[in-house]
Amino acid sequence: MSDELSQGRRRLSREQHTLASSDPRRPERSTSEEPRAKLVRSTSSQHGGDASTSRVNRYEVALVHTKPPDVTSKTGTSGKEIILQTNYFRLDKAPAWKIYGYHVSFAPDIELRRLKCGILSEHRKLLGGYLFDGSKLFTTTKLEEKKTIIDATSKKGDKFVITITFTSDICMNEWQSLQVLNLILRRSMEGLKLELVGRNLFDPHAKIDLREHRLQLWPGYQTSIRQHERDILLCAEIAHKVMRTETVYDIFRRCQETARDFKEDFKRHIIGLTVLTDYNNRTYRINDIDFHKTPRETFNMKGENISFIDYYYKKYNIRIRDPQQPLLLSKSKERSLRGGDNELIILIPELCRATGLTDDMRNNFQLMRAMSDHTRMNPDRRIERLRTFNDRLQQTEESMRILKDWNMKLDTRLVEVRGRILDPQRIVFADRRKESSGDQADWTRHFRNMGMFSTPSRGLGRWAVIATNRSSRDLRNFVESLMRAANGLNMLIERPREYMINDDRNHSFIQAMEDSCQQDPQLVMCLVPNNNAERYASIKKKGCLERAVPTQVVTLKTASNQRGLMSICTKVAIQINCKLGYTPWMIDIPLSGLMTIGYDIAKSVRDRSKAYGALVATMDLQVNATFYSTVAECSSYDVLANSLWPMMTKALRQYKKEHGKLPTRILFYRDGVGEGSLKQIWEHEVKDITEKLEQEYKRAEMNPPMFAFVVVTKSLNTRFFARGRNPPPGTVVDDIITLPERYDFYLVSQSVRQGTVSPTSYNVVYSNIRLSPDQMQMLTYKMTHLYYNWSGTTRVPAVCQYAKKLATLVATSLHQSPQNVLEKKLFYL
Repeated sequence: MSDELSQGRRRLSREQHTLASSDPRRPERSTSEEPRAKLVRSTSSQHGGDASTSRVNRYEVALVHTKPPDVTSKTGTSGKEIILQTNYFRLDKAPAWKIYGYHVSFAPDIELRRLKCGILSEHRKLLGGYLFDGSKLFTTTKLEEKKTIIDATSKKGDKFVITITFTSDICMNEWQSLQVLNLILRRSMEGLKLELVGRNLFDPHAKIDLREHRLQLWPGYQTSIRQHERDILLCAEIAHKVMRTETVYDIFRRCQETARDFKEDFKRHIIGLTVLTDYNNRTYRINDIDFHKTPRETFNMKGENISFIDYYYKKYNIRIRDPQQPLLLSKSKERSLRGGDNELIILIPELCRATGLTDDMRNNFQLMRAMSDHTRMNPDRRIERLRTFNDRLQQTEESMRILKDWNMKLDTRLVEVRGRILDPQRIVFADRRKESSGDQADWTRHFRNMGMFSTPSRGLGRWAVIATNRSSRDLRNFVESLMRAANGLNMLIERPREYMINDDRNHSFIQAMEDSCQQDPQLVMCLVPNNNAERYASIKKKGCLERAVPTQVVTLKTASNQRGLMSICTKVAIQINCKLGYTPWMIDIPLSGLMTIGYDIAKSVRDRSKAYGALVATMDLQVNATFYSTVAECSSYDVLANSLWPMMTKALRQYKKEHGKLPTRILFYRDGVGEGSLKQIWEHEVKDITEKLEQEYKRAEMNPPMFAFVVVTKSLNTRFFARGRNPPPGTVVDDIITLPERYDFYLVSQSVRQGTVSPTSYNVVYSNIRLSPDQMQMLTYKMTHLYYNWSGTTRVPAVCQYAKKLATLVATSLHQSPQNVLEKKLFYL
């Protein structure tokens, strides 16, 4: 359950980000010899969407120049210096060559890229060293003619005409050079005998079997190479691919046995899933399911009609057991379409292995613990694995030959950078008493002596609790402990009105909530027997959509945990205080008239075409420590937040209502943006907001605000190591590994004791806020101290964490916007 604290544990590291390539929703790139059919695309075939772009476009958008023109330096000076190792290797011998780009076509047309590459390789003497992806050719040799025509013959004796047309020169300072460098690196790594799965390379021979969970882990590497501040650097990260041993057919049979409408249930499990076909070790993303056709269906291959059953038997010696199973449809990627592939690839369920983790698997504590034993590596172990990777590359003759052919040499040492540790922040409690957050940014123990920053003046006196009759003893024990814990936090909680029900049916809880709401309670607490998602959603809908009353859901397991009960009750008391609209603690903010905004998006679990964007804004934190929250529906297929300005308008009007004027500074943190969407965000969201801010302030007869728009990125391959350990909270890196075309910096804000810490990247794409790099970094670090579900720092600014929490609640449980009366309360904690 996203809402309540079930246990008072410290948050573990986000090491599962090494499993990012295993996401079942992530589009994968593949080259295939599968039977293909030019079918009419049905409406549902677009259901999973295809966010992938061509490799060229992926690198083009990576070089979006977002550095504000008035920023002369992006490096700060404050804090204590620290020397850090990174997971980067420097390219010692940077290429000084010039690349020539060509487009290659074959007549008659050839469908298979492998065949194209084989025929073209016969003319290596003419082309010299080259890279070829099926349509685009890169070489250091300039051909004499703009259009070169070659007569070629395949090994089978088939004759072809190859047309090579010059397209452009490529210099090392252009975005196309990234494509070339990464292609060279990929060619070099092929010598390590790894398998390409999606965009990354994995080692199936070193697979780790988790038989009790029907899973395999394939270790591998995520790599990228590009120009950084002064050098070309190779980033290498240890990755793991999750492979399930069950097939799609196993899932199909399970849906048939357990679901009333098994077709819809099967679609829900499969559409958007990435699957692996063992017979050719390729991955595909499932876009649709055709229940009207079976493997008995025929298709045309070389002028002859052949069934799928016969095709797989003749080509792979595989017998399809169930001739009645439906067919899976996978849409070809744009790059494959340019290479002549047909639009849809047909796959057989029993020959496809599911990859990635389902939500149920992620909620399985035993499974995640078993995986983390292999994937969560401490810094010293990760450094060792990175050095092993470099040694393996340097000692593989084929890999070194390719690098040498392209006049490139890789350093054997990890890149070192000079980072800075920002000073620990002072946390403000009741009566403006302040305590340092300490070197580990954890102020949990200070709650024993300090009260909360603000609480209801009359306490919580009008509230209700709902539980089953058989849980009455645990309920009263929990309420007593909660009252004692709140008293230690200077918060008064009086005895609640009890509503006891005879059973734990959803209807019983909802009816009891309806009865309790007749008394106009400040809050309703439900003690539920287990983590039932449907019951949880029903309670939240009743509280957020119908009655506009904050709710607190506590499981029986949590309430009966005697060993950690006071710790749990302390955290629940803090949550309740927030849900009533009050503040547990604050932090020193030196700027007046400042509004900070966080925005994030979560996709609907009920309708994959929908998503919900949430915006959370602070009011002037020097005057009142309050937040404003709003949420709106948007499209899951469009990264742009079209409803962003109306949401922002609501926040500005609330600010004006509380302070009599609009904010003088606005700092906007935009989360949920991938690398490929940066250009869209800049051209649409940023420009739209700046133009409309000017109009809004003109109507209010005020000067436009000082404004900064910062893109927050959590999914990174970058890692930092401080003498084989994790760097402390407050560590900033703003040079060497940052990008010259951006005003960016890395911040490690959280304390991690298990695994390797993941820094967060901040890219200031627009700024006239008149803050120095030191001030921008320090203000960002301060904002990570204000997430009230945890008495420590978070990985992103609190407004982003709140926005994610709110968007997720609506996307998973509510499916529509909560009532406006809750907007000033953190009801979603």
